[in-house]
Amino acid sequence: MAIRIHDLQPAPGAKKAKTRVGRGEGSKGKTAGRGTKGTKARKNVKPGFEGGQMPLQVRLPKLKGFKPHNRTVYQVVNLDRLVELFPDGGEIGPERLIEAGVLNKKELIKVLGSGEVEGVKFDLKAHAFSASATTKVTAAGGTTTVVDKKTGEALGE
Repeated sequence: MAIRIHDLQPAPGAKKAKTRVGRGEGSKGKTAGRGTKGTKARKNVKPGFEGGQMPLQVRLPKLKGFKPHNRTVYQVVNLDRLVELFPDGGEIGPERLIEAGVLNKKELIKVLGSGEVEGVKFDLKAHAFSASATTKVTAAGGTTTVVDKKTGEALGE
């Protein structure tokens, strides 16, 4: 015999009657499962309420970090990389670095002083230099020239 839709019913014990709290002392009357006394026994409490203490969602910062909108981002090039690319030295500016594939066209360059420049004379042009890079290049007999970020013209040493 086939089962019909009107014959379907839940398994015995699968459906349990809802507990009606606060409806007399015969069931869960009186305190209605809330325990005795205190704020939570008397009324509804907002989720996250910590008894008057500053709640966690207020103590934590609203936004993460601080990023200045006008921050200058440089593409860094170390001195050891310049020695590797240009072992003969000479005048090196943004154009030669773009040709060598070190950076893209519109990036600003900052030269950092990692590595040694012994025996190689560089005449460097970049948008910024670290103090150690400047001292190492000048000690080797070269020069460092800061270039304007927008026009590309030399501003001086």
